[in-house]
Amino acid sequence: MSELVQENSALQKSWHSLKSNKFARNLGSMGVAQILVRASRLITTVVLSRILLPEIYATAAVVLTVYELIALFTRNGISAKVVQAAPEEVQVVAMTAWRMTWVVCASLMVIHGLLAIPISQFYNDPSLAAPIAAMAIIYLVTPLSNIQAAFQQREGHLGRMAFAAALQVIVDNILTTCFALAGFGLWAIILPKLIVAPIWLILVRFGHPWRPEKIKGFSRFAGWRDIAKFSRSVLGTEVLSTVQSNIDNLFVGYFLGLHALGIYYFAFNAGLGITLGFITAAGVAVFPYFCEVSNNRAVLEKRFFQTRNKICFGMVGLILTQALLAPIYVPIVFGSKWTEASSILSIICLSALARPFASITSQLLKTIGRPEIELHWQIGNTIALVLALLISSQISTMAVALAVFLVQTTILGLFSILVPRKIFSEGAGEFRSELWPSFKKLTTSDSNMSAMK
Repeated sequence: MSELVQENSALQKSWHSLKSNKFARNLGSMGVAQILVRASRLITTVVLSRILLPEIYATAAVVLTVYELIALFTRNGISAKVVQAAPEEVQVVAMTAWRMTWVVCASLMVIHGLLAIPISQFYNDPSLAAPIAAMAIIYLVTPLSNIQAAFQQREGHLGRMAFAAALQVIVDNILTTCFALAGFGLWAIILPKLIVAPIWLILVRFGHPWRPEKIKGFSRFAGWRDIAKFSRSVLGTEVLSTVQSNIDNLFVGYFLGLHALGIYYFAFNAGLGITLGFITAAGVAVFPYFCEVSNNRAVLEKRFFQTRNKICFGMVGLILTQALLAPIYVPIVFGSKWTEASSILSIICLSALARPFASITSQLLKTIGRPEIELHWQIGNTIALVLALLISSQISTMAVALAVFLVQTTILGLFSILVPRKIFSEGAGEFRSELWPSFKKLTTSDSNMSAMK
């Protein structure tokens, strides 16, 4: 009886410890959200695969690829600087980041709209212009909510963000399914993305009390150089990562035709959709967890390796299982017309094996203010991938999938092994932004004024 009491007591302690662990709560919230998202996405993918032709998938691939290639500039590291900033700097950094984000997003919205007609002419399909132009509206959401999101991430309160992201995608998937059944064709995929954009805006913006206000003693764009310096490497990495994720679609569509692109795009989404969602969610939770101990290199090193081992090796099991079972479940779940995509899907799944490790390493580099290291690796990765795709896209979609697998696994694997080893073998230099002298000056001035009074 006493053993049972002790066991219950131990379980209660473990449960209370888990509830009080901010990182575990955040990871759990993001994980549950991703499970709900993937379940709804699976249903949507099944419905679309049975209703839409590969040519519609190909057209949607063009529209969404254009959006991804431009929208990546919203993932520029400006708000990440708010998460990483020192406590005494964060309010000024937030104000400057907010203004910079408005400049960036307004510019992107105009550029995206202007590109709609030239791209439709390039593909000789006038119907592409309207959906491409419509997607530009989504850029308005970012400057209205990204600083609030950064503060929630900084403070480790990711539950609302996880709920907002999950609700947005689930509603998107439900609407897509309904519109597809109603015969909306391409617009069944595009229109829901416009309708659900306010969900993230409302939930995230009102999830934190921060609002823009003028800060005494600083100019409107104080510290913008420091933010830009941090941002340029993060943005460069995002640009290259997005190019890597989408350039294969462009090569396949141009060299192998729209039917081949439809098959490949389906395989990519059905194969990597689940994995990439969990990788992204883990990265969002890990970044503030690392930032908490960024000034203590020994503790950061311990957190990094423990987190990497727990998260990444679990994902490897998921990836291998999905790859092995693809030839069985693809024709059953999605229909016999997609049978030719099952082998491609398996290879694309395997191309994600190194991605969880690379993502955790990327968060480490942002934590210590060294995102330029990842940028250098991604430049090499992109060059290698483009060369491999130039050759493989002359052969077949299977050759393209194999090229992606070989390049990503080799380069991202080396990045994940060599970079942490180098980082933790170096001394722990203290990172200060260009705003620090200004803060010291203001602090000294305030102290002198107080002494005089």
